[in-house]
Amino acid sequence: MTTIQSRTHRNRKETALTPDTLPQNDIYARVTAKIMTDLENGNLTWRKPWHSEHFSGQVMRPLRWNDIPYSGINTLMLWGTAAEQGYTSPYWMTFKQAIELKANVRKGEKGTQVVYADKFVKEEQNTKGETVTSQVPFLKTYVVFNASQIDGLADGFYKTPEPAVTNPQQRNQELETFFAQTKADIYTGSCATYSVTTDRVQMPPFESFASPNDFYAILAHEICHWTRHPKRLDRDLGRKTYGDEGYAKEELVAELGACFLAADLGFEPMPETKHAAYLQSWLKALNDDKRFIFSAASHAQKAVEYIHALQLA
Repeated sequence: MTTIQSRTHRNRKETALTPDTLPQNDIYARVTAKIMTDLENGNLTWRKPWHSEHFSGQVMRPLRWNDIPYSGINTLMLWGTAAEQGYTSPYWMTFKQAIELKANVRKGEKGTQVVYADKFVKEEQNTKGETVTSQVPFLKTYVVFNASQIDGLADGFYKTPEPAVTNPQQRNQELETFFAQTKADIYTGSCATYSVTTDRVQMPPFESFASPNDFYAILAHEICHWTRHPKRLDRDLGRKTYGDEGYAKEELVAELGACFLAADLGFEPMPETKHAAYLQSWLKALNDDKRFIFSAASHAQKAVEYIHALQLA
């Protein structure tokens, strides 16, 4: 296995995450309100780690105590908290897990909320008077602490990821192999785009980018779009025309997917300054559907998992 194949709310005060008027049990509203506030301030929450003094050039997925990466919306929330609080460890765990590891959360430390999906069984009668059951999905929250907040853990939990070092003058052969393994039809043209009609990814010449990192960051974004094709993940978010709400939703999915891939493969995603034009459309999409940031993160996670699976095909 190559190195690139193996690189995943704060509970300080709920009022810091959302206006007091929002129901405290509305997880979707709280998380979306936090991200919308950041976007309105021109701040892409999930990109903070790459611009953090502690994490620049060495970002990876947040990890559970057992090295299993977090995914989806939890990745975004933990990245944001780590950057805001200056946490340098990628590891997170519950209070109980810390105790089981013979360690202890320092007095006064506040945890970070993460979520997981669960289901409950609902019984009701149909039109024939028969009792039928159905599973209704819902979200639960629990609180985790970064290893930087905990004393007594093994040294490995406090280790800061090593900075990624690349030759700025050359292509990265590991990344070249990774993207080639997708078997995507990538050709050189005048702009970066994916066409679902032709099922082709167009990329400007490698030499036209300021750095190899910029090239791979753009390519990761377009490859995430590539997964939406009907013969792959068949992702239809209602996009009809350029710039409509469906377009904004698909762009947000590709943005998050590119960030997840960048963390997995060890390079920085597209500089956020290049995304300024998208911010307003993202805000509208989130404002119209408070659950969409969860859905977008889930779609992005599936896209990245699909791309990773092609490395073994």
